[in-house]
Amino acid sequence: MSTIAKNKKAYFDYEILETCEAGIVLHGFEVKSIKLGHISLKGSYVTIRDNEAYLINAHVSPYQPLNMPKDYDPTRSRKLLLNRSEINTLTGKSKSQGLTLLPISVYTKKGKIKVQVGLGRGKRKHEKREKIKRKDTERDIGRKLK
Repeated sequence: MSTIAKNKKAYFDYEILETCEAGIVLHGFEVKSIKLGHISLKGSYVTIRDNEAYLINAHVSPYQPLNMPKDYDPTRSRKLLLNRSEINTLTGKSKSQGLTLLPISVYTKKGKIKVQVGLGRGKRKHEKREKIKRKDTERDIGRKLK
């Protein structure tokens, strides 16, 4: 299992409570591009419409820009492959508890491209500041101990 892309901002902005693995529906040229690492999860999120999960706003750069279809949209919404029970639990938790669905990482598993979807609660500004201060103090202590 090799990680292709991570959403580092997700762990900074959200407290991840639960994760699950989902397949993703792609075109052939998008698969080649993603396996080369040409995907960005920055600003992307997951929505559930008509009992189906979709990855919104994930940017997949063209594999060969000159051979791409003229109507190709790199940030199009892509369907995620989840079981009905998984979709039901994610929708129930996100609606009742006010949680957000967001992609955490994209990786390959047995030749297939998978997305790790997380259920997260947004952090407040003071929580982020405290985390930055804690990191700085740990770094200073580590330097002094060396």
